[in-house]
Amino acid sequence: MDFELTEDQKLLHSTIRDFARKEIVPVASRIDKENEFPAETVKKMAGLGLFGLIIPEKYGGSGKGVLDLCLAVEELACASAAVDNYLRVSLSLAIVPIIEFGTEEQKQKYLPVHAAGEKLACFALTEAGAGSDPSSMETTATRKGDGYVLNGTKCFISIGEHSDIVVVFATVDKSLGGRGITAFIVEKGTPGLKVGRREEKMGLHGFISSELNFEDCFIPAGNRLGEEGQGFKIALEALDASRITVGAESVGISRAAYEAALAYAKERKQFGEPIANFQAIQWMLTDMATQIDAARLLTWRAAKLLDEGKPCVKEAAMAKLFASEACGSITSKALQIHGGYGYTTDFPMERYFRDAKITEIYEGTSEIMRLTIARSILREG
Repeated sequence: MDFELTEDQKLLHSTIRDFARKEIVPVASRIDKENEFPAETVKKMAGLGLFGLIIPEKYGGSGKGVLDLCLAVEELACASAAVDNYLRVSLSLAIVPIIEFGTEEQKQKYLPVHAAGEKLACFALTEAGAGSDPSSMETTATRKGDGYVLNGTKCFISIGEHSDIVVVFATVDKSLGGRGITAFIVEKGTPGLKVGRREEKMGLHGFISSELNFEDCFIPAGNRLGEEGQGFKIALEALDASRITVGAESVGISRAAYEAALAYAKERKQFGEPIANFQAIQWMLTDMATQIDAARLLTWRAAKLLDEGKPCVKEAAMAKLFASEACGSITSKALQIHGGYGYTTDFPMERYFRDAKITEIYEGTSEIMRLTIARSILREG
């Protein structure tokens, strides 16, 4: 498999890297401390055309692939994981279902406004009792006239508070389990849709997650995404794409931690010499650099397979599993190299450490990734 980037991809990469360093790095700490929606930064990302990156040109986007999105996500996450997620979640998780399963009318209505950065989107799947097992969801969609009535509560919904487009999953018949799950597009302001409490998180401060409550929320049949009972398939395909971008995000956070640790090790002196001269530090840096390269290659492989229309369920899970667990290891080592200073808020290390953990949890926990990989290799064997 050829991992050489095209000239367009190299230009995209360098453009976003420069943007991230100039526009995001200087405000990343403030965004983390204020823990509010970074409207101005998101607006600048929209001005760069990032929210249309993988949306077809026909609908106002750039028509790029998931690998291109991964290049963007890595650079944004290296600057701020909170900021990167406004692009990553809205585009790879919420908009992908509309691109892949939406009617022409739905695409014409929702894709151009997202590509222009005028409206963000969220993916409402998780419930308090239905995380790793979405087939047990309680949110219902009851047929009524020419539409459906939604009732239920979704939790941990990223960008839920600030999204104008909600891709929500509900069951039309609980007895059918996963075969009853159906997807819908709900617009902000629809009667019966209410934003619940904000989730107070350990990390990703500035990336807002909330409950979404649906109370007798009437949705026209034209807002159903795909067919009845097709929701589980739609969710899984979106998660495959999004898991790959979590791999890229993990690489970005890892890079930020590694680069900070490398620079610090060269400057920090103990016993009369830089700590980078000590074998214990060198070995940690070596492991970190190797893990980053391996995680990136796994992520790019999965992205290229998806862009080529080839099966990539196993590869997406492998990329997400390895990259996220490597991110936890790398940020821990980087903090250790910083010593006591790394534990203070004067350095960004503690932010990287806090932000890293969620990559092992959302879009499927590490345990679910292992189950997914195991099922694939057993079928292959």
